[in-house]
Amino acid sequence: MIQINHHVALDESEISFTYSTSSGPGGQNVNKVATRATLQFNPRTSKSLTALQRNRILETLGPRLDKDGKLRVVASRHRSQAANRNEALHRLVTLLSIALRPRRKRKPTRPTAGSRERRLSEKKRTSQRKAARRRPSEE
Repeated sequence: MIQINHHVALDESEISFTYSTSSGPGGQNVNKVATRATLQFNPRTSKSLTALQRNRILETLGPRLDKDGKLRVVASRHRSQAANRNEALHRLVTLLSIALRPRRKRKPTRPTAGSRERRLSEKKRTSQRKAARRRPSEE
């Protein structure tokens, strides 16, 4: 089980890893050894999540999901496959814990007297500037 927060733990069978050769510096090791780790997790089919948690994740991480609804995390910073795997898992836990945080309700507030005054004076200044651009009246 992969612990996300106090309430959520993902089953390891819901996460899949694929490995490929990495790019960048590293010499022959990079060309030979598949060290880049790509983690895939599908929140839509996860049995570890409740409907509310699933909706919150899909809403927050929607732009990061691919067309199949899978969240992909790629890690290739380290020279070893195990280190990249651990980094990808850590990033997944961070992303999901941020997505599952409850949102604060916005408390509606009224504009302050100072902000109303600044807004009205700016409107007046803009009006005078535009009036100065017009042709003078024939009177």
